[in-house]
Amino acid sequence: MSQTLDHTNLIESFSEFKEFKNIDRATMMSILDDVFKSMVRKKFGSDENIEVIINIDKGDLEIYRTRAIVEDGEVEDTFTQISITDALQIDPEVEVGEDIVDSMKLHDFGRRAVLTARQNLQSRILELEKGNIYRKYKDRVGEIITGEVYQVWKKEALILDDEGNELILPKTEQIPSDFFRKGDSVRAVILRVEMLNGNPKIILSRTSPIFLERLFEQEVPEVFDGLITIKNIVREPGERAKVAVESYDDRIDPVGACVGMKGSRIHGIVRELKNENIDVINYTNNANLYITRALSPAKITSIKLDDENMRASVYMKPDQVSLAIGKGGHNIRLAGRLTGYEVDVYRDSDDEVEEDVDLDEFNDEIDEWIIEELKGIGCDTAKSVLELNVEDLVKRTDLEEETIKEVIRILRTEFE
Repeated sequence: MSQTLDHTNLIESFSEFKEFKNIDRATMMSILDDVFKSMVRKKFGSDENIEVIINIDKGDLEIYRTRAIVEDGEVEDTFTQISITDALQIDPEVEVGEDIVDSMKLHDFGRRAVLTARQNLQSRILELEKGNIYRKYKDRVGEIITGEVYQVWKKEALILDDEGNELILPKTEQIPSDFFRKGDSVRAVILRVEMLNGNPKIILSRTSPIFLERLFEQEVPEVFDGLITIKNIVREPGERAKVAVESYDDRIDPVGACVGMKGSRIHGIVRELKNENIDVINYTNNANLYITRALSPAKITSIKLDDENMRASVYMKPDQVSLAIGKGGHNIRLAGRLTGYEVDVYRDSDDEVEEDVDLDEFNDEIDEWIIEELKGIGCDTAKSVLELNVEDLVKRTDLEEETIKEVIRILRTEFE
């Protein structure tokens, strides 16, 4: 006998379960069977003689109980046994010693038990759904996803995917000039997936080098097909990036293919990254050549390598120095990270090289931390500092204007 469950709200549960996209029918049936058998066990202590039949589509449930027929007065357990008199009222043709199957009514369990079953059902389905979301996204780490901005907070933005799953884009993983409003479409790479207190947490990133790599795969068919290999990517998000590429097919120019005719391929990537300046260079095992390419657009005269300490002394014409260092020191820092060498820049004029003085020589007059700060932007010698004006030095370092003026005064005294 079928029972419709409007009065217990269980029919609503069945309708809800049909909406879950990531749960297959067999798993759902198994959960429903387990939940209702659990309800029976709580009430009667066992479910061995119980069969639960569920019709998810109609929201119907039938619970059948099998009991042994015994003589009147010999019933010891009403859950597993039934007297012949009571059995004959269900089926007039049965006899003692046989089994009889009858259906149980939900009200036999009481309203509280039924509501508990509904809650248990919702909890189990939700748990399974969370596990499925975790597994689905765990397998997609490193992929680009497009979502819709649902809410923006100070430290992160909440993004919804096309199935309504919640994804997090932390402020630290946003390009500095990113600005989002509710309803905006946003592209990012799936950075990592964690399980926190039973809830899947999917973290997105727009600053990861992987995001840039995936954008190249989308825009450059040769990269997607594996004809061009991206050997390394370094980024200062929103400012500058360097991408080293290589092709095993001599007929393909990897840099030209990545940039495209008149920059057609790279323009889309640059726009997505808020006008991040992208240098695409040919990868090589020749360290001298690799460093030369990495420092582009600056032109280099010569390089001396110290492979043991992974340092490169780079000499160039004075007018190329600021190009090599780049705005805010981005170019020289990225070149170092790309090649693995600590890059020191020197002016290529024999007189000037001889006359120039290493900054470390001034450690009795200038604090060590100030010298390190200047070295951090590629200024290793007195003249390399004096070539930049006060405004540039303030912008590129964390030093106060007064400190810089005092440093310049000390350095100038050396050459007077």
